[in-house]
Amino acid sequence: MPQAPRPIAAAQPALVPLSSIKGRGAATAMPHRFERSEREQFDDGWGTWEQEAAQEVLPPATEVIEEQARRILSSNQSPDISFDYSINPYRGCEHGCVYCFARPTHSYLNLSPGLDFETRLVAKMNAAERLRETLAGARYVPKSLVIGTATDAYQPIERRLRLTRQVVEVLAESRHPFSVVTKSSGIERDLDLIAPMAAQGLVSVYVSVTTLDNDLARILEPRAAAPARRLRTLRTLAEAGVPVGVSVSPIIPFINEPELERILEAAAEVGARSAFSIPVRLPWEVNPLFQDWLQRHFPDRADRVMARIRDMRGGQDNDARFGTRMTGEGLWADLLRARLTRAARRLGLATERRPVQLALFQPPVKPSAQASLF
Repeated sequence: MPQAPRPIAAAQPALVPLSSIKGRGAATAMPHRFERSEREQFDDGWGTWEQEAAQEVLPPATEVIEEQARRILSSNQSPDISFDYSINPYRGCEHGCVYCFARPTHSYLNLSPGLDFETRLVAKMNAAERLRETLAGARYVPKSLVIGTATDAYQPIERRLRLTRQVVEVLAESRHPFSVVTKSSGIERDLDLIAPMAAQGLVSVYVSVTTLDNDLARILEPRAAAPARRLRTLRTLAEAGVPVGVSVSPIIPFINEPELERILEAAAEVGARSAFSIPVRLPWEVNPLFQDWLQRHFPDRADRVMARIRDMRGGQDNDARFGTRMTGEGLWADLLRARLTRAARRLGLATERRPVQLALFQPPVKPSAQASLF
């Protein structure tokens, strides 16, 4: 008896492979977690995507969206973070660091944590005004404050908008202590404000140096300052009397992790006094973005990198628990901490944060009083 013909399985469309965009960390404007629909390109068999890929495509331009912020000071409720307040004059960051844990914050704006995060930037135009109002308030109590926790306050658009400088001016007027974490040499512009405050024990600066390899930096942090330029910034700040530290964060296994000791040595040589490091974190949309980046740039070791990350994150791609999210856990996390501690001790680098000087604070002139002076 003849057998019935077997049904032919429908061919599954092949997904179009992503290609890197020069000067950008993400390759697509990936959908965010609140979107109800998702689109993806696929090869329909007609070769149209190959023709499009062969055409020269200009990198997406940077767009600045101006915003009037309702408040500028954010209070920290996380028990494993060492500061009380933070200021972020911008949302998004043009540096385009693919690993940036702040990328998912763009989802709340209905924007992509991918390309939108590094090309559609929000500028809080009234940042200094809001800060002045807050510090001048009768109920305000000064505490530890960090500028640039979910963005780089000295990213390229700061050269034109100068929002961070305006914020620092208010802090200088009120003698309010603060710290800055940055990858940008742009902070050197504000030494006229920062150096006198440093002399009073009111300022510390941490420069993030994740690699000494220019080729790796170019794809890991495409629009941030080159590694040698960051070291020069460390030297410039140190020579001006500003207490400076180096952040070797994030540590990515088999990518920049082998450089840990060499980065610390280079930073100590130019004047760094302290150091810290955080293993790479992959919250929300950062996870697929980072894994796509690995496949595009390091396909030979992508699986090994992710396996080691899971070793430090309880078997998961990410661990959001307080107490372990900033340090990792397990053998490999312990080994990284031991390497940092040993190298820091050898180089004379502190691994504890400096105490914050709060006694000099004086409320700034209130906005209404300031306006009456003119």
